[in-house]
Amino acid sequence: MNKIFKKILLFFQILLIISCLSQTTIRGEETGKISIAEVHAEYVEAAPPLPTEDYLTIIAVGDNLYHNVMIRDGEEGDYISAYTEIKQLVQEADIAFINQETMLGGEDFGFTGYPQFNSPQALGRAIAEIGFNVVNHANNHVMDKGEKAVIATMDLWDTMPQVAVLGIHRDEESRNKPVLLTINNITVGFLGYTFGTNGLPVPRGKPWMVSLIDTKIMAGEIDAIRPLCDFLVVSMHWGDEYDHNYNKRQKDLAELFAKHDVDLIIGHHPHVIQKVEFVPKPQGGEMLCYYSLGNFLSAQSEAPRWLGAMAYVKLKKSRNETGEPDEIAPVNIVIEEYGALPLVTHFEKGHTGFKVYPLYDYTSDLAKKHWKDGVTLDYFQKLSLSIFQEKMLSANPF
Repeated sequence: MNKIFKKILLFFQILLIISCLSQTTIRGEETGKISIAEVHAEYVEAAPPLPTEDYLTIIAVGDNLYHNVMIRDGEEGDYISAYTEIKQLVQEADIAFINQETMLGGEDFGFTGYPQFNSPQALGRAIAEIGFNVVNHANNHVMDKGEKAVIATMDLWDTMPQVAVLGIHRDEESRNKPVLLTINNITVGFLGYTFGTNGLPVPRGKPWMVSLIDTKIMAGEIDAIRPLCDFLVVSMHWGDEYDHNYNKRQKDLAELFAKHDVDLIIGHHPHVIQKVEFVPKPQGGEMLCYYSLGNFLSAQSEAPRWLGAMAYVKLKKSRNETGEPDEIAPVNIVIEEYGALPLVTHFEKGHTGFKVYPLYDYTSDLAKKHWKDGVTLDYFQKLSLSIFQEKMLSANPF
């Protein structure tokens, strides 16, 4: 409830009390009038204080990487079943981010997997139905099917205005339009960038179509959006594939973002999980960085790539009790809780039954059915602990 509405509601409540009390009687005798000041004082004393804290939760997952066998597995158009085990987690968050690694150009461009991907648009609709409301396309497969497939992907998302899209743009004007989500009185800004496009060119004369890593451009865009939001998130497609350690380039970019007052980095591309840490801001405070969330769902064939992570961040916004403008009594945004919830990609012999599970719901019996013999629950648990340590969430954080 905004401040103006609260004031209007208070005014009419006072008028109602006055109308009821200004001519009170006892056994038919008038007792006298009560002043507005007396009623107002009595009401304010009895009224509960205005809320001074707001909360917002963010979850984020890594690469949703659709190979040929996964497309065939969903030929009936049922892409939702792969996500039913994490649907509640997604829907309970205020903001749910996903890196959609493959383009959603649809059947006009042919459904293909590695090395140049294109996925059914039904997959995009499933992602939205599951509850993801921030989708990143700034990744190295964005130009796999060319400019027309990028436009077809944007056309698809235009039919779902509840979903914010990062990293691809129709024109320079839309590139410069900030992505801002305001929920629970908290405004979160988003930007997304990729290290490259696998050598495939961005259309000539249209450098704005894909958000590439360029320190000068990124600094300018961050500085432009920073005053418009309470909390700023940058999605980064970066790092070395299959390496659990972040590299110097990632570290240098993280320090640049901290210098420009970014609050949270969501990293992806290595296809395996990397560590989570706070990066000091030179101006004071810290930036939270998830260097890589690994794969969300894929058909890659090595066990470390079947363990991904769901980032969890809970924000608290403290406000002044007087209702004064923020310029007079500034708000304070803090990360109250954070962590990483391990996720397991499961599929069975014949490359069927693709499904992502929270590690806390994955069982030894499921592991025995996994496509690769010898996969164990213990393996996933130990790998999670070795990377996340005390930052690992062992149960539903909601």
